Amino acid sequence: MWEQMETQLNDYTKKQEEICRKNDNIAPRLYEEYGVFRGLRDDQGNGVLTGLTNISKIVSSHIVDGKKVACDGQLWYRGYRVEQLIGNLGPHEMGFEKIAYLLLMGELPNQEEEEIFRTCIGNCRKLPTNFTRDVIMKAPSEDIMNSMTRSILTLASYDDRAKDTRISNSLRQCIQLISEFPLLAVYGYNAYVHYEKDASMIIHHPDPALSTAENLLMMMRPNKKYTKTEAKVLDTALILHMEHGGGNNSTFTTRVVTSSGSDTYSTMAAAMSSLKGPKHGGANIKVMEMMEDIRNHVKDFDDKDEIEVYLRKIINKEAFDKKGLIYGMGHAIYSVSDPRERVFKQYVVKLAQEKGREEDLKLYQNIEDLAPQIICEKRNTKKKVSPNVDFYSGFVYDMLGIPVELYTAMFAVARIVGWSAHRIEELICTDKIIRPAYMSVMEEK
Repeated sequence: MWEQMETQLNDYTKKQEEICRKNDNIAPRLYEEYGVFRGLRDDQGNGVLTGLTNISKIVSSHIVDGKKVACDGQLWYRGYRVEQLIGNLGPHEMGFEKIAYLLLMGELPNQEEEEIFRTCIGNCRKLPTNFTRDVIMKAPSEDIMNSMTRSILTLASYDDRAKDTRISNSLRQCIQLISEFPLLAVYGYNAYVHYEKDASMIIHHPDPALSTAENLLMMMRPNKKYTKTEAKVLDTALILHMEHGGGNNSTFTTRVVTSSGSDTYSTMAAAMSSLKGPKHGGANIKVMEMMEDIRNHVKDFDDKDEIEVYLRKIINKEAFDKKGLIYGMGHAIYSVSDPRERVFKQYVVKLAQEKGREEDLKLYQNIEDLAPQIICEKRNTKKKVSPNVDFYSGFVYDMLGIPVELYTAMFAVARIVGWSAHRIEELICTDKIIRPAYMSVMEEK
């Protein structure tokens, strides 16, 4: 009966699609006529100002002699350059928890405060009794983001104060979710590979004494082993992904849902639904797919001429997915350089050397050299194009043995910190629901 109903509904909606397209179409000229910025971006690609924040800052240009001039990108967390925060960590120091404290509380912790917070995170890194069996294992899915979102909403059922939106309680819920996200991601993947791919399933319990990055690697690997370099690189990736201003799609979603008075679990589930979109958190997967395609069509990774020929085929819609995009190149905000990519690249080199992946690294570096000029020529523009953090993050996850199904989930494990900080700020600073206006252009009948 279910299959029959689904077939009938599919047939019906295919026929109705044309009617929807006809009646929902809005002429592009109307957006210009009424001064409406599609995607909340002006004609220069700048985001429309919709709020204020103390949490982070993104800089991509300066005003020089009254003109906007692009500069090397900057990312600030609570008044600190992200390069400074990462650079001040020890060679093998795990900084995720320390910088999570900074984003949540607004100031760097002293040694005692950091130790208490790390202990709190470690102690909260557990799920309710039988939750893994009864919730995660009962409905495995290849889409780990969907699996995690379902788990987040279900966790509300185990919280007696789920609807309490007071600051202290919301902060408590956010800290618990930051602690639990690695488990939801890894266990969701374990359930999928066991039930859907007939692989063995090994569940490792987290170690409260380990950092978030160390626990992720330990829980993902059957032998629990990882190197200091691997842990440091993953820790750095998590720090660089944990926050990126209030205007990115998932963080704006967090603030919109928070402003409605909704609870923490519903808010984070909404943010997850935003992040999983391929235009947002799924970008590094497209980079990996593109790189695999390039490997299959380029014989010599040192031959820039050969690489350039194939990149031109990609941008001319003759190769790969034929969309004319070189993935991992360019950013909605940064043009000269993405600060996250600049920081990350040095760690990528170290890991590639440890893993014996220098040949692959050379391919990435050659594409990084060639792609910006090719893109500028195609677009007939002098505006600079640079690699973004997604260009290398998929390569790092691959070297760490993290499966593709978990790539966007790794983003979520990091970004839950930024979402939490913005939720708390929204609760403290305003009691107004975010309600933008849409102008009706319908014809009266």
